[in-house]
Amino acid sequence: MHAMVASMKTRNFYLVWCVLGLVLPFSQFVPWLLEHGLNVTLLFCELFANRISAFFAMDVIVSAIVLICFIQSEGKRLRVRFLWLPTVGTLIVGVSFAFPLFLFLRQLTLDRTADRV
Repeated sequence: MHAMVASMKTRNFYLVWCVLGLVLPFSQFVPWLLEHGLNVTLLFCELFANRISAFFAMDVIVSAIVLICFIQSEGKRLRVRFLWLPTVGTLIVGVSFAFPLFLFLRQLTLDRTADRV
């Protein structure tokens, strides 16, 4: 019983951060998108406008590549359902959304497996 409650808390923790990982980045991106449209050239110019923004951009790009590899390998190993969702989420939203989403789906899989034992 204690493990079940702990895993529910873990799942809820991941789910809350998943929502925040969607809402917080989009709260900055959507107004920019409404102002500039889908101007990819301007997006990359502003993304790499100075060394600090380039630092964060490169950090996120590397993290996203590693995350997609991790999602695919760990997800297939554990037979996580809806594995495509965090992969697409990485590309459309980012690491802040996709990583907690994957951890949430992974925890659901682990809980389902533990219930069978």
